[in-house]
Parts: sequence; structure tokens; C-alpha cells
Amino acid sequence: MADLAEDRLRLDRLAAMAFQNFLPLTAAPSFLARQENSGPAVPRKVAPALAAGCSVIARPSSQTPGTAMVMFDCCRAGNLPPGVVNLVVGTTDATYRPIMATKVVRKVSLTGSTRIGQQMIRDAADTMKKVSMELGGNAPLIVYDDADLDLALNTAAQTKFGNTGQVCVAPDRFYIHDRLHDAFVDGFVRRAKAIRLGDGLDENVGMGPLINAHRLAEMEAIVGDAVAGGAQVRTGGQRPSGFNSGYFYEPTVLTHVVDDMRVMAEENFGPIAAITRFSSDDEVLTRANASDMGLAAYAFTRSPTRARRTIAELKAGMVGINSAALAAAEAPFGGTNFSGMGREGGSEGILDYLDVKLAQVVF
Repeated sequence: MADLAEDRLRLDRLAAMAFQNFLPLTAAPSFLARQENSGPAVPRKVAPALAAGCSVIARPSSQTPGTAMVMFDCCRAGNLPPGVVNLVVGTTDATYRPIMATKVVRKVSLTGSTRIGQQMIRDAADTMKKVSMELGGNAPLIVYDDADLDLALNTAAQTKFGNTGQVCVAPDRFYIHDRLHDAFVDGFVRRAKAIRLGDGLDENVGMGPLINAHRLAEMEAIVGDAVAGGAQVRTGGQRPSGFNSGYFYEPTVLTHVVDDMRVMAEENFGPIAAITRFSSDDEVLTRANASDMGLAAYAFTRSPTRARRTIAELKAGMVGINSAALAAAEAPFGGTNFSGMGREGGSEGILDYLDVKLAQVVF
């Protein structure tokens, strides 16, 4: 009776009150389709799904399945119950299509290209699955006339050429103010030339190969298109001499580029930096926003006022001012427009794995 009275008292306090409850989805498969560093991509998807109470099916890229396999071995070593985390590899027909067709799966998450993301959204519509997409980038990097030049150069070079440029948030389009343009180009070229290519496991090597032959061919095609349109190759622009195997491509810096070249209009996903100049804030913000993509963007300035305007006006899910450290477990990661939807990480990351239920209780 005491328990019943206590329950009645608790419910009386909720009388005529509407409230919401968050319920876990049945299953939340995670598709990791891109050939980049999958180390952070796997836990960004799996961790919030598990925290929400969902089981997980992961399909890593066929190009880079090893990292996901090791992480799932860790889950098994941690004694997660069978069936809570599941890893599948294989052809599209054997893995992707059955998962997209079943009504049991209620959520899909993708790290991949915009083209694949668009197809997945269409496929998810048949069974009304929720989707979150971390898709392509084409990040602009702006250096204003009041920027700390050394900080901009060091940050830009590390961010552009890390992982051979095969990072979705790597800057592709470099907009440098007229006053600093020549000095920036000279400093950036020096840094690019100083990068040593080779085996990524060698601590003295600064940049390894591309993921496959297709990416290597794309680098050559993108640079060829730019040169045909009048761009100048300041360094790189070719396969390095002395390498008779592997998918190596030199760190490449292009100048005299125009906005409709492939190197500016598309994500190159490789070690190519396209540098152009600008003369006013209005001009550079308009040009930076001309892309359909909106994942990451960067700017360097000493002015808080200019920084606030840049953050407000750039069409990107993440903006770094005098910094490229955008990815953190406690921060929401994701883009806008053709770069995707939803967020991974931070307190926002779990929301895509929950359904909201509204209840009104009256006694």
C-alpha cells in the first residue's frame, strides 16, 4: 500500500502534464564508406548508438576495413553481449541492400561521398529510416590582411597535407588577402617542398601514398585541368621520382587558379592546395560560400569583429578561427548543404539515435 501511495503521489504531480521521453531506436547500422582514416569515424557512430541503447551493424569501406575490425575485437574483449555490435564486410548486394530493405533497421549513418549519401537517402525512404550523413567537403581557408602569417602557414600546411590530404575537413581552397598573398605563397611552397614522402610508418616521413590508383589518377586529372586553364604549378604536380611503386603524389601548390576550375569547385581529397587572392571581406565571403559543400571552413585574423562576422556568414557546419582543431569528442561534428546532415559527437551526437515520445498523464 505504501508503494502504491507513493506511486499515486508521484503521478499526481504529473497530472495533466505533458512530458517527453527519449526512446532508443531498434537498430542503428553505421556505414563507413570512405577511404580515409576510419579511426575516429567508427567510435563517432558506434558510441552514441550504444549509449542510446541501440544495437549496431557496421559496414566499413572495402578499402580500409582493418581499423573497424580491430575496434570490434576490442568490443568483444570488453564482453559486450553477442549481437550488440556487428561487423559485416562484402559486396553491396550482400551487405548494403538487405540492411536497407529491412524494417528492423531504423537508422543509417554514413561517412562517404555526397553521391553515395544521396543514393542512401533515396533507399532509406522506402522504409522511412532516419539518416545522418557526414559527406564530402571542399573547405575554404581564408587569410585576412591582419592575420598572423606564421600561424596561418604552419596550420594550413599541416591541415592540408596530413593523411595525404585524404581528410574530409582538409582545406582545398586557399583565399589569401592581396597584402599577404605573395609571402603566403612563398612560405607555403617552402613547407610543401620540405615534406618527405615515403612509408608512413617511418617517423622521418611526412606524407605517405594515396589510397589507390583511382585517387592517383584523379590528382593528375585535377592538376591537368587547372594547368590547361592557366594555373601555375609552384611545386609538385606530378608523381615523385625515385618511387617505382605505390600511389605517391607530390605535395602540390597551384596559383593563378579561378573559381570554376575543378581544383576549386570540387573536393580534391588529396595533397593539392589551390591558392587565390582577394581584396575585400565581402568578396572573399561570397566566393567561399559559392560551393555547394559546407563541412568545414577556416579563417585567420586578429580581429574579434571580423572573426564573428566570418563565423556568422560562412556556410559551414564547423568554422576554425586561427585553429584547425575542429574534431573533439565533446564537440558536434558535421556539415550543411551537400556536406550532409546530423551531428556526431558532443551532447548532440546521441539525438539521432533516439525517438521522442510525448505523453500526457491525467489521473
